Amino acid sequence: MKHSFLAVIALIAISWIGSLVGLNYLFGVVFPYLAFAVFLGGFVYRVINWAKSPVPFRIPTTSGQEKSLDWVKQDKFDCPATFWQVVGRMLLEVFAFRSLFKNTKAEIHDGPKLVYGSSKWLWFFGLLFHYSFLTIVLRHMRLFLNPVPAFVSQIEFFDGLFQVGVPVLYQTDLVFVGAVTFLFLRRVIIPQVRYISFAADYFPLFLIFAIGATGILMRYFIRVDVVSIKQLTVGLATFSPSISGDIGAIFYIHVFLVSALLAYFPFSKLMHLGGVFMSPTRNLANNNRMVRHVNPWNNPNIKPHSYADYEDEFRQFMADADIPLEKELPPEPEPEPEPEPEETEKPAADAAEPAAETPADKE
Repeated sequence: MKHSFLAVIALIAISWIGSLVGLNYLFGVVFPYLAFAVFLGGFVYRVINWAKSPVPFRIPTTSGQEKSLDWVKQDKFDCPATFWQVVGRMLLEVFAFRSLFKNTKAEIHDGPKLVYGSSKWLWFFGLLFHYSFLTIVLRHMRLFLNPVPAFVSQIEFFDGLFQVGVPVLYQTDLVFVGAVTFLFLRRVIIPQVRYISFAADYFPLFLIFAIGATGILMRYFIRVDVVSIKQLTVGLATFSPSISGDIGAIFYIHVFLVSALLAYFPFSKLMHLGGVFMSPTRNLANNNRMVRHVNPWNNPNIKPHSYADYEDEFRQFMADADIPLEKELPPEPEPEPEPEPEETEKPAADAAEPAAETPADKE
């Protein structure tokens, strides 16, 4: 955690010093373009790489009754069996974080007893964080587009509906900072979560919090040249950037932190944004008992070798290694007894031995 915090502080210091020594074009134009190129290229590379990964089995994560007999009620979202049921599951997962909504916690009570209960706080603040982040990104489109689209103006109106302060306080700014703070405190306070947290978990939180903090400072506390900012951002969008006037160091700090987040995004856990659509645990139907799943990467010249065929081929070796068999070895045939030699009667002539010849017989 300490190293992640120091890394963000270093990014802030580098951009601040750069703005003081006149490197405005580097931090306001070059780094944003490089960061966007890395983000776009890295995102596409990761998605294509995932798409090339073979999926030899259907492995959807299920937590409900699969499709069975007609009188058994199927859980169509937790155990989808058709394409459209998978689409429904993905929509709920992407827009409502349905799997996170089912999050549980385990506690040890007197007895001792292990008790499981529902835990919705992570789902709630996760939802607040992602939707407030999305709203803020859409609001920032007014800086890059001229004229400003009507839907962006509508988002700004409803985001500042309470008309608090001048300039108007956006509710998503407060929600965003509060949600990031909760996600950070959860990793610090809960021992089990802290034990499995690494720099890759803390660095994005510190970086995103710093982006939100510098944005709030720039809007409500530190005056900046908004006209010059608009001119620069529209120029970035149209590939004709120009910097005029004294925008202020806080702007370059904010832009550099955003650039760092964009460049870091494809190589971090934040890539779950694209990974959720490529995960075979989510985007496959659980129809193993209805349809034989054939991996599209299989070599057609290789004939399928079922487990039954495999066991038939190696049954004796598996039995010798005490591996459980679905089909036991056939019993060994009992050895047939050797036939006893038959006694036959000898002819009488052969049975009588000839008498020895005497000299008288010879005469």
